[in-house]
This record gives sequence, structure tokens and C-alpha cells, in this order.
Amino acid sequence: MAWMYVELVAAVLVTFYVCTVLKYELQMLQQNSYRIERYLRWLKSDLGAVRRWTDLLLLGVLMIFGAKAWIAGLVGVVMAARGVRLLRKRYKKPLVFTARARRLYVTAILLTLGVTVWVALTSAIDSAVVAAAACGFFSFAVMVVSTVINWPVDRAINRWFYNDARRILAGMPNLIVIGITGSYGKTSTKHYLYRILSEKYNVLMTPGSFNTTLGVVRTIREQLKSYHEIFIVEMGAKQPGDIREICDLVHPRIGIITAVGEQHLESFKTIENVQRTKFELVDALPSDGVAILNNDFEYIANRPVSNVRRVIRYGMECDGVDYKIEKVRYGAQETTFEVVDRDNRMALATRLVGSCNLSNLLACCIAARELGMSDTQIALGVAQIEQVEHRLNVKHTSGGVTIIDDAFNSNPQGAKMALEVLKGFGPGKRILVTPGLIELGTKQYEYNHRFGVQAATSCDYAIVVGRYNAEAIETGLKEGGLADDRIFRAQNFAEATRQLQQVVAKGDVVLYENDLPDTFK
Repeated sequence: MAWMYVELVAAVLVTFYVCTVLKYELQMLQQNSYRIERYLRWLKSDLGAVRRWTDLLLLGVLMIFGAKAWIAGLVGVVMAARGVRLLRKRYKKPLVFTARARRLYVTAILLTLGVTVWVALTSAIDSAVVAAAACGFFSFAVMVVSTVINWPVDRAINRWFYNDARRILAGMPNLIVIGITGSYGKTSTKHYLYRILSEKYNVLMTPGSFNTTLGVVRTIREQLKSYHEIFIVEMGAKQPGDIREICDLVHPRIGIITAVGEQHLESFKTIENVQRTKFELVDALPSDGVAILNNDFEYIANRPVSNVRRVIRYGMECDGVDYKIEKVRYGAQETTFEVVDRDNRMALATRLVGSCNLSNLLACCIAARELGMSDTQIALGVAQIEQVEHRLNVKHTSGGVTIIDDAFNSNPQGAKMALEVLKGFGPGKRILVTPGLIELGTKQYEYNHRFGVQAATSCDYAIVVGRYNAEAIETGLKEGGLADDRIFRAQNFAEATRQLQQVVAKGDVVLYENDLPDTFK
């Protein structure tokens, strides 16, 4: 009889572990926008994780040797300890228990408990331990089934929210909506434009990374007020049709495309698919709309536009555009430059650094002029712009070390620009800390190798974090001429920080280039 209680406790401990695993699976599902196909793509890369193989090993022990009391108890204790460790783990983007997340989590737990209790009642408690452990190993399948079960409810709720947002917009016919999209640069552009336009208008922008349809819907329902005159909408996309869906809701009058590059090739497969998806914004503009396009990118410059009244093309490095930037001067306190169109010049000063940031500012100045702002108003707004967190953000520590924080969503062109900024610092040591670039599909190795070659001429030390891109970056660093004793490898950012502390000193500058999300190792 006593052994039966041991088996019962083991079943409880294993079920506790399964609940922690389901929470992790839900977190990854949420980071993949609750889209099963995206979650399964992530899962393919995670099937080799140590946790999953350990789950399989423990399940195998129970099935081969039997889940008798002492074996079940031992496995239960091991799994419970692993569950506690999983709960204590810290993530860059933790799970947000929205109403939808709570529904999914409760459904997944009920499925697990249902299987475990049913086996216990129809067979034996030791078999229930095996059933619970199996649910732990197949936690991804439990989460997928839970998503399918909840799909009709989620769809109905989302449709109601969508229609409510549409009703709110219908009651504001004079609201000017500006859509911003691009392979990169859209979030910074959104912030810059908000600050400039606020000199004249009541402006609302989508907060944070609320760049999906549901994020825009939530912003409209919770923040859009009758006194707002302009609504700036950041539009993200992970597959064709995502931007069109947002446009069908908000009906933008001005569209800005900051870049079309080989970011997210893992999802889009080809640069042509990226181009087609980003231009869903321009294709959705009305005939009297305005398209503002960055011709520095080949797949923007080569795309004709004929459906709108005004097409304004700008660039930092190309000729034949309507707007460009000249006379750039980087100083210790500010960057000065001139915005040049076909008729006049506008002198501006900003605290931002880097050509990509200036390019994004240029798009904002064009939009502001199209909305009737004077050069004086634009200049005041540009001067007040703060650096956007984690996007080439320069900070100075009390210890005399300069930090260049470019940790958010790095891309090949942005990474190259960040290295150029790093190269311009001195005379102290220049130290690069990076896990490399992601979501580049079949060109993953090529671009990280190139990044390593570029970095070798810009830094004195390099700390390569993680295993995902380590080989490509280190090979590039060495080919670029950086000595072996100047290259360090760290398993994670905690270890990278310890290594950094061994080499950094007063007067040095450290570039943090990219920070892989939780869905990457």
C-alpha cells in the first residue's frame, strides 16, 4: 500500500513538470504569433534540444523498466527538479498571460490531466506516471491540439475585436493614417516620425512591437481617441498577406517603405517574396495617396508604382532621387546634415548616429513636409529625437566605457553600419559582442561569414556568443585578419559578460550587435 502512495506522488510530480513544459511551449507559440505553421518551423530546430532528449530518456526508463514505485519516484523527483529549474529560467521575451494564452494553457493542462486520470482509472497508477511522462515528451503535440480546439473561439473573439476597431476608425473620417514597413528600420522610423509630427499634430503610434493585425487592433481599441489627427502604424510581416490585412483595416493615406532586404528569408524564401509583401502597403494606398520609398535598396528602386498621386523616392547612396542627404558631420554631441530636394536645402542637427538612422530621418522629414510642416517645425522635432532603445543607442557608463547598443533584430546592412560606427571610435579598444545574424535562410552562413570579415577591420576584440553562427563568424574574423587570441567564444551572454570584464577598461567602446530571441539558441 505504501508503494502505491509513492507512485501517486510520482504521478503528481511528473504532471507538475508537464505543466512547466507546457508553459514553455505556449511561450514559444506566442512568440510565433500563435500560428501553428510558424511554431512547427521553430519546433524543427528545437527537436535536438537537450531537454527533449532527456524527456525521451526518462520516458524510455519508465517504459523499459516499468513504472514501479522506486523507479517512478526517482523519475518524478528528477522531473520535478527540472520543472523548478525551467520555471526559474529568465527569458528575453517572457510569456504574457493574455486571455488567449490563459485559454490555451488551461486547455493543454486539462488534456494532460484527462489522459493521466483516464489511464489511472482504467489501468494503474504506475501506468498513469508513464502517460504523464509521455505528455511531457509530446508537449508540442498537446499545445498544437489545444490551439486547434480553441481556434473557433479565438477566431470569433478576434473577429469581434477587429470589427470594433473598424467601427472606431469609421467614426474618424479625417484621421490620417501613415503606414511604415520595411525589412528593417520601421520601428526607428516610427519613433522619429512621431516626435517630429508631434510639433504640430496630435499623434498616436502603435507602441513597442505592436506591428501585427491584432497589435494594431488593440492599439485602436485601447488608445485611439477622437482628438488624434494622425495615426502612425508600424506594419510587420512574416508571410505574404500580413501587411495587406493591416491595410484593409486602417486604410493608410501615406506609405513609407524603409528597406527591402534579405531579412526573414527563412520565412519568405526569396527576395522577390519580400518585395511583393512590403509593397502590399503601397498597393493599398488610395489614388490620392503618397508613397515614400528608399531607393538605396535595389528591390525598391526597381519596383514601379503607378496607383498613387505622388511617389517620392529618397536615398543616401543613389542618384536620381527626389530627396537625399548631404554634408553629414559627426560630432561628439550631435550629427549635422542637410536634407536636399530639387528646390532647396534644410539644415538639421540630431543626437543620432549612423547612416541608417539618417536615412530613416530623411523619410520622416519627407512625410512631415507632405503634411504641411515648416522647416523650422521639422528641425525642432529632429533635434529633440531620443535614441531608440537597442537600436544603435550610444551610452556612456560611469566607468568611462562607451556602449553601443544595437541589440534589436540585427540585419546585414544594419550590422555593417554599426561596425562602421564602432570603427570611428578611439583611441581605446573596440570590442564586439555578438551572436550574429538570424532568419537569413540558405544565406545564413554566407552573411555571418561576411559579417565576421567586416568586423575584423572594425574591432580589436570579438566575443562570439552561442553556437548558432559561431563557425561562420569566427572563420570570417580570422580571414579578415583578427588574431586568434583576440577572438573569444561564449556559450551565453552571462559568460560573454564575464569575458568582457577581463578585457574592457576605461576609454574602451563595446558594441552589442544583436541579441537572439528565445526561439534561437
